[in-house]
Amino acid sequence: MSDLELVALRGIREVRPGDDLPGILADALAPHGPREGDILVVTSKVVSKAEGRVRPADEREQAITEESVRLVASRAHPGGITRIVEHRTGLVLAAAGVDASNTDDGTILLLPIDSDASALAIATHLRERFGVALGVVVSDTLGRAWRVGQTDVAIGAAGVRVLEPLAGQLDAGGRPLVVTAPAIADEIAAAADLVAGKADGVPAVLVRGLGRHVGDLTEPGASRLVRRSGDDMFRLGSDEAYRAGREAGRIEGIAEAGGRHGG
Repeated sequence: MSDLELVALRGIREVRPGDDLPGILADALAPHGPREGDILVVTSKVVSKAEGRVRPADEREQAITEESVRLVASRAHPGGITRIVEHRTGLVLAAAGVDASNTDDGTILLLPIDSDASALAIATHLRERFGVALGVVVSDTLGRAWRVGQTDVAIGAAGVRVLEPLAGQLDAGGRPLVVTAPAIADEIAAAADLVAGKADGVPAVLVRGLGRHVGDLTEPGASRLVRRSGDDMFRLGSDEAYRAGREAGRIEGIAEAGGRHGG
């Protein structure tokens, strides 16, 4: 296993809607001599800016509603209400990913329309320009159930094996692995954030030493990491699940009463 190297690509100018983001990233990457198996981690914010996913800040609540397909949980607090929702892409996160950090005053950023497609466009451009197979991960910051704090995860990917199923292999003690499957793309995104930082204005990080996880551009994107509803044991927040259970019981009680009176 090779050593891991992470390099923050500093000096990238402010990206505006309509900018050629793949070209900008390629120019920033060029001085580092891109190699076969390199991975570029790009923050979703810079992708959203280039794609024009910018709205006035006073439309925040409307934007959250428009980007959401399901309310998972909500909590009132002195500053308002926090909504944990299922985003239209399947991600479950606070405020549908709508964010006011690292953007112009008075504006908010929405997540990219299709982060896998965005990653594919960047990866395609980089491979064509440099003639080597590079992978791309689009990252965003998510909170986690049962854990305090946030970490970066992959919401888009291209040319990277986002998941490494190890079932059937043996651990160091010779015991078979049954369900182990590291989320490689999430681990790469989190590692890159340690270099970029939240307040340093670094939108991209070069990750070197993980070439074994770089593959064809036909590799499944980060959407593969979204847990499907049929496998999700915790689809609702506790309060929401309780209310749903009470409502179901109330309806069942009304139906039973109607059946008795009707008989």
